[in-house]
Amino acid sequence: MLLTDKTAIVYGAGGSIGGAVARAFAEQGARVHLVGRTRATLEAVAADIKDAEVAVVDALDEAAVEAHAEQVGDIDISINLVTRGDVQGAPLVDTAVEDFLRPVTRGLRANFLTARAAGRRMAARGSGVILALNSGSAHGSPMMGGTGPADGAIDTLVRNLAIELGPRGVRAVGLWVAGVPETFTVEKLSAVNPAIDEGAVRGIVDQLAGMRMTRRNPTLAEVAATAVFLASDHAGGITGTFVNATGGMVSV
Repeated sequence: MLLTDKTAIVYGAGGSIGGAVARAFAEQGARVHLVGRTRATLEAVAADIKDAEVAVVDALDEAAVEAHAEQVGDIDISINLVTRGDVQGAPLVDTAVEDFLRPVTRGLRANFLTARAAGRRMAARGSGVILALNSGSAHGSPMMGGTGPADGAIDTLVRNLAIELGPRGVRAVGLWVAGVPETFTVEKLSAVNPAIDEGAVRGIVDQLAGMRMTRRNPTLAEVAATAVFLASDHAGGITGTFVNATGGMVSV
């Protein structure tokens, strides 16, 4: 198994992607710590994972993140999948400043705090992997509100972590993941874009597939498998970059 005897913290483990990644890590031998703000969703994932540890921690709370990392101790893998509160579907000129800034401030704070907590401990031991995820919208995606700037900030954070921590044996890698149909529901998407209905969801799925180089959307299993590989020693030469796990979105 690729992650035997490794300890992984999955922030945002109660979500669709977080749960899939946590299960995949466990299947590959990792000891998994499930972290999030809602115990019920974390417990639902923990039911599928032997000996999973559950911790209710707000990834925006500096003291709480540090205290939990200290409790875990040796950390081999840290991945942040915490939601950022993105609001999309309107032109930037019609977007409220709070809606524009929220994914930037929340996303960057959560990723920085969790990466810093793990990175300090990994560097002291001389090994570890920090993973992050965003939609890959930093290079220009219209009607996406603050998503692009948030993605750009996290892209830069990952690359700078890799430069600083690489000499101390720690890798930092990102995944670009957008449009996984298994995560699409009216309820979830309407939290980001209030104009969404069932027909719009089907249209988004089809549109995304048409934009991809592979002409098909990725599955949760494929995204989780990519995260497993990047966290494993088999990806030991990969750092300071983002892996496109969505089938190659065509830039617009």
